[in-house]
Order: sequence, then C-alpha cells, then structure tokens
Amino acid sequence: MSGELRVSVVLPVRDDAPALRRCLEALATLTDAPDEIVVVDNGSSDDTADVARAGGARVVFEPVEGIASAAAAGYDAATGDVLVRFDSDAVPPVDWIARIRAAFAADPGLAGMTGPGVFTDLPWPARLLAGLGYHGAYFGLVGTLLGRVPLYGSNLAVRRTAWLEVRDRFHRQDPMVHDDLCLTVHLGDRRLRFDPRIGVAVSARAVTPRRLATAAGKTRHTVRVHATAFRATTAGRLLGPLLGGGPPR
Repeated sequence: MSGELRVSVVLPVRDDAPALRRCLEALATLTDAPDEIVVVDNGSSDDTADVARAGGARVVFEPVEGIASAAAAGYDAATGDVLVRFDSDAVPPVDWIARIRAAFAADPGLAGMTGPGVFTDLPWPARLLAGLGYHGAYFGLVGTLLGRVPLYGSNLAVRRTAWLEVRDRFHRQDPMVHDDLCLTVHLGDRRLRFDPRIGVAVSARAVTPRRLATAAGKTRHTVRVHATAFRATTAGRLLGPLLGGGPPR
C-alpha cells in the first residue's frame, strides 16, 4: 500500500549460522514480510554471512565486538521507517511485523515498542519459572527502577527518526552495556509501549548459569553507566549509592 511504513529487521550475529538459518526461514513465513533484513556479522568465523545472503538478507560487517556496536551498526545501515531488533535464535509469530507496522502507523508519537519472550524449548513448568525469573525481573524490576517500559533486545522496534536523534549518545563502543537498556534510557520521555501480542519464542540458552551471570554483570554495569537516569525515579533514589556511576552520559 502506498505510503505504508517500511520495516527493517536488524539481526546482530556472531558465529551462529545454524540458528540464523532457522530464523530467516521463520521470517520468510510471516503474513507481512519486513521490507528488508539486515544481518550484522560481528566478527564471525563461521558461514554466517553466506547463510544471511542465501536467506535474502543484506550483510553489514561490524568489527568492534559487542552487541551494542553490532546493533548500532545495523540501525545505522537500515533504511526502514521502523527498525526492529531481533536475535538469530528467536522465532516470531506469523503476524509479528503486521502488528508492529500497524502500531507505528496508528500512533505517530510512538517511539518504540517491545514484547515478551517465551522459552518454548523448555517444558511447561520450567518455561513458566524461567519466564517469570528472567523476563519478569527485567520488565518488572528494571522497569520500576527506570520508571518506564524497558525495551527488550530480542523483541524491540524503534522509529528510525527516534534512533537518529539518540544514536550519538548510545554507548556503542562499550561491550559491557546492554544495548536494549541503553537505548531505553536515551529515548528518555519518548513514548514506549509493551504489547504482549508480539511475544516471540526465544532460546533457553539465555538462562544457563554462565549466561545469567554475564547478563547480571552487564545489567549492573549498564545501570551504573546510566546512574543519573535511574536516580531520577523514586525507586532509583531508594537504592542510592548502590547505583554508583558518575555524571550523565
């Protein structure tokens, strides 16, 4: 339809070609396809780039290691009006892009939106517990501390104009920063929305002890880097010195 918002999917990848292949196959089955898929090869030693091209994606190479640098490179390279950040080991529902496109078209003031992840490769009891512990802590605890809906890296969309306004403040060179939380902070008071209807299937490898420990360390670092923003909320002020950090960045 003429005038329809263009949607770009950005996939940061490092040495994850088999998962990327499955992800691209899933994206090809959507009822409303993205207008482009940008795969950011973040120093892969496998055939990530070849798999991406075979799956119809455009490949961008980002030599600086880290999700923040890779995601930023993808956002910079993407041409859509709406930039959707996704993970190579995730699978979207068939109406995923349709809902995202419709939400941004219906609300010109919407800067970003996000949805949950579901660990579909776990049995039901473990799936529920892992979801509550992982996503519940992120959306609940971090959202309360920050005072707004936090964008979730495996399932977020941001208006390109909003990204262009904040990209020079985004900590793309810091490999310990959670890119989704950093982006949320720098979007400031722009309108963000959580929509449970765009939930995606995510891999349970995110909840292994090693990955959880890494994620916790990155969360602490990201909060401290953005301590001023967190201290501005009532919940953040209650934590006081635990936030650490220095002047606004």
